[in-house]
Amino acid sequence: MNDTPNPAPASKPRPAARRKARRFALQALYQWHIAGGSLNRIEAQFRSENAMHKVDLPFFHELLHEIPANVASLDQQLEPLLDRKKSELGVVELNALRIGAYELCHRIDIPYRVCINEGVELAKVFGAEDSYRFVNGVLDKLARQVRDVEIKG
Repeated sequence: MNDTPNPAPASKPRPAARRKARRFALQALYQWHIAGGSLNRIEAQFRSENAMHKVDLPFFHELLHEIPANVASLDQQLEPLLDRKKSELGVVELNALRIGAYELCHRIDIPYRVCINEGVELAKVFGAEDSYRFVNGVLDKLARQVRDVEIKG
């Protein structure tokens, strides 16, 4: 007989905790984009200076570290879908697109509609007026390329 207790089942993160993780990740990526610096230091700063108790911290960590690690491939996926040069995009719009692209390409456990909607919400809250429409259009095109089976299913 095994005396080791069964581990508690992993709880599924709440959508609100993921949304907060995305918002903090966008702000942290903005800081990284503008000022550079160590991602670990930026993460530590965000964790110490913000109320993070209702945030999906593993997801925040993943977005903050994996998007910069994959930035070249994410941008390569996005650039053909843009109607302007990447250099002409605002930092918020660019990083909202990168978050959406990362989720669409690397997190198939997150439904494509959620990936798009969350990118749109980030642009609505933090981006320039009507930038959410641009983000929506680009992420929708990307979803049709990388999640075609899910969309048709």
